Amino acid sequence: MSKPDYMNTSVQEPPLDYSFRSIHVIQDLTSEEPRTGLRPIRHSKSGKSLTQSLWLNNNVLNDLRDFSHVVSLLLEHPENLAWIDLSFNDLTSIDPVLTTFFNLSVLYLHGNSIQRLGEVNKLAVLPRLRSLTLHGNPIEEEKGYRYPGVRAASQSAKFLWKCLREDFIGCDL
Repeated sequence: MSKPDYMNTSVQEPPLDYSFRSIHVIQDLTSEEPRTGLRPIRHSKSGKSLTQSLWLNNNVLNDLRDFSHVVSLLLEHPENLAWIDLSFNDLTSIDPVLTTFFNLSVLYLHGNSIQRLGEVNKLAVLPRLRSLTLHGNPIEEEKGYRYPGVRAASQSAKFLWKCLREDFIGCDL
């Protein structure tokens, strides 16, 4: 399958869904079976998933150590990862590894333990990021959460700051 064909079909593929699995560390994904949905997950000849979505919500993750490595073991094209759901975990910061997935357009981080508003600045390098959720984090209590100064340079960062300034809990373009 050529790369353009992959890009067109993988968007319609179901997510690789590890939600509600009590996962403590990212490395556990390699031995855990993903949840099954209505449609089966397609795999490449090498056995890797042909999807752009990874759901890790409702687990007990407190860091993303080895995230890139594990994602490369699970996905045929990890560079095309577009949707990551890390909601309802125990993350205290936005790990810089998330900024290495330049095709990321949806990032769910609600219901974690993110405390510092400055953490959001890390996401400024993601040009395609269009949906971000942060509600249910201690960051909501930080002064300036709803009305931060615009400090980021990229279009996606301006979008994120616009969402926060306009009092959106979750923001979609």
